[in-house]
Amino acid sequence: TLDTAKELPTRPVLFSKPGTAVVGPGEPIQHNGAMTQQLDWECELAVVMGRVARNVSEAEALDYVFGYSIVNDISARDQRRSGQWFFSKGQDSYAPFGPMIVTTDEITDPHTLRLSLTVNGDQRQDGNSTHMLFKIPVLIADITSGVTLEPGDVIATGSPQGVGAAMDPPTFLQPGDVVACTIEGIGTLENPVVAV
Repeated sequence: TLDTAKELPTRPVLFSKPGTAVVGPGEPIQHNGAMTQQLDWECELAVVMGRVARNVSEAEALDYVFGYSIVNDISARDQRRSGQWFFSKGQDSYAPFGPMIVTTDEITDPHTLRLSLTVNGDQRQDGNSTHMLFKIPVLIADITSGVTLEPGDVIATGSPQGVGAAMDPPTFLQPGDVVACTIEGIGTLENPVVAV
């Protein structure tokens, strides 16, 4: 997210999340107070791959996409600052996903979708995929230059401004909070935050 970057990257910053990070709609986001006091949200458009993709050109990239969904890229900001990207991004439940996958025939241009996020009903993010720093074909081409993507793999495309770390003062998720991500044409992904 541009909110937390000191300068704009010249190419996508890549990281992966394990399967144990994925939870569905209504499932809890785990707040492990021993691991973080800075649990943050990031509403993102999710790209679901439909074909094996390796060394894909930007011109052909969208042909490899099956559909689109929502992912909330949960982040432990204090872990990232200490250099622990895996613990920052990959803990259990740090990738809420859903509520459905909408196929590419229903979303013909994924770069025109409104994204928004609320915490306990209060709006925190409101943006549009038009403003993505790196468009989907760029992401797919960059990733597949070194990694094979398989059907069902998911790419999170980046978050609009409005993350908690960038608020004044910074505001983070707490047990009892409810986070709702909405993307035009897809729906709403809502998850409670629970202490573990």
